[in-house]
Amino acid sequence: MPGFAAVPVALALCAGLLAGPAPQERDRPDCRAGPTGCYDLYTYGYTLGLHPLTGPDAVRRQLTDHFWLFPVSGACAGRIRAGARCELVGGNPVEVEFIGDDFFQINTLPGHQLGRNMHIRFAFSRTLGFHTLTVRAWQDRPTDCTGAPLCKAVNRTFAWVTWRVLAKTLRWTAYAA
Repeated sequence: MPGFAAVPVALALCAGLLAGPAPQERDRPDCRAGPTGCYDLYTYGYTLGLHPLTGPDAVRRQLTDHFWLFPVSGACAGRIRAGARCELVGGNPVEVEFIGDDFFQINTLPGHQLGRNMHIRFAFSRTLGFHTLTVRAWQDRPTDCTGAPLCKAVNRTFAWVTWRVLAKTLRWTAYAA
């Protein structure tokens, strides 16, 4: 592969990720509303600790109003809105697709290390005062590493670590929400 040696191994392995065989184009579901029927990549849950006086919407607002808490660089370090385009750390372009009361969702853009059109939803919930961050990622079509077990493992591990760091940050900043 030309130029492959110039790309760090981890980035080369992170060309994309997929959890199933490619459907026919006419059978592909509309994945914008959520991962049902799409290529589910991962779902991770992280505890944010006990915050009995703070609702999930307040924690989401804390993050989307102070987006510098997220692993982001560039123009989105303040408040984000649907349609905003940002670069995640490492020069990975994303667009904010949706912001709901207790969630927000981004979509990877061309040039992202994991490929384009990967949707990642960050949902916040609270049970008995304990807050949880659930991060779910899916795609609506295959990527370059379809069916490659090593690629899937590297991508999932990288995502788990990245979102774990975010969750640890939110564990403390949720007190200010």
